[in-house]
Amino acid sequence: MRVVVVGATGNVGTSLLYALAEDETVSSVLGVARRVPNLDVPKVTWTAAHIARDDLAPLFRDADAVVHLAWVIQPSRDEATLYDTNVTGSRRLVDAVADAGVPALIYASSVGAYSPGPKDRPVDESWPTGGVQSSFYSRHKAEVERILDRFEGTHPQVRVVRLRPGLIFKGEAGSGVRRLFLGPFVPNPLLRKSWIPVVPEVEGLVFQAVHSLDVGEAYRLAVTREVRGAFNIAADPVLDPDELSRALGARKIRLSQRFVRSAAALTWRARLQPTPPGWVDLALQAPVMTTDRARNDLGWTPTHTSVDALLELLDGIRRGAGVATPPLQRGTVRSRLREIATGVGARDDANQPSFARGRGQAVAQGRKNGLDG
Repeated sequence: MRVVVVGATGNVGTSLLYALAEDETVSSVLGVARRVPNLDVPKVTWTAAHIARDDLAPLFRDADAVVHLAWVIQPSRDEATLYDTNVTGSRRLVDAVADAGVPALIYASSVGAYSPGPKDRPVDESWPTGGVQSSFYSRHKAEVERILDRFEGTHPQVRVVRLRPGLIFKGEAGSGVRRLFLGPFVPNPLLRKSWIPVVPEVEGLVFQAVHSLDVGEAYRLAVTREVRGAFNIAADPVLDPDELSRALGARKIRLSQRFVRSAAALTWRARLQPTPPGWVDLALQAPVMTTDRARNDLGWTPTHTSVDALLELLDGIRRGAGVATPPLQRGTVRSRLREIATGVGARDDANQPSFARGRGQAVAQGRKNGLDG
């Protein structure tokens, strides 16, 4: 089986590559990213391409499955750039799958695609995917769901799978998560578990998480098994203020939704952090999901609890952990200064393409295992 993974250098992509490498039914993997990393993974050949710019169909020909993980959440202050990759790029990728005659497309959707829903009972995959309108991330995920709806209607021969995970954590993503969501002014040592004295007790702050390696395994199963449709992916327990308080050994402090959202908006406008307030709305409004279909039909079982995944991420941020890929590279004093200089969410500096357009693909194609030949 030949698999193409688009967006292979991120939190989930790196986990998926290792899962595919261990699968005997997978003969080769093409990792596609805006920048070719120096990452050595068995069976993997790298190439550089931008889903909103480059011709993707030649990369997909003769593939048994394409996994679409490519997504950006920075620069959060430039939604046109985000839309270009997330929605326009996704539409181009789906068209390329059809042009290349690929029999299976596996797409990284999210709990964020769902319309606002209940926190006191889980919803299944039939819950509406209208998104939370104040969140660009949620709007974009919902719009791509509509693209896939139309694609399935016109290309019923293609097996389409949509995975909708909760928050995805692993220690190696620590530096990347810090850049994307916390910004350059948060000192890593503050994320030490013993140094977190309080957790916010906010009405509606109930969410689900899952370890990145478990998500990578879910994608591997979606690639190699004859399944279709949507699958919710999350680990137990559901995380709420009580669970967070127990996990961190911290006391709860009651805060209003209005206060939390206002604080996020103020600090984002002041360029103190890169996360706009729509993320708060998404956290407070996204429903709790049941994962029965993933466990029963996909055969997926997480090996980490949500608490384990969260604690591992916090430790990874504290240590400045990373991976040898542009999205996950370890942070330095110089990189933090660059984040400040480029506007804290005004530019996706860590992921700027390093190849001249048109040249990068030719230079990168055929580089085995991400090593310069």
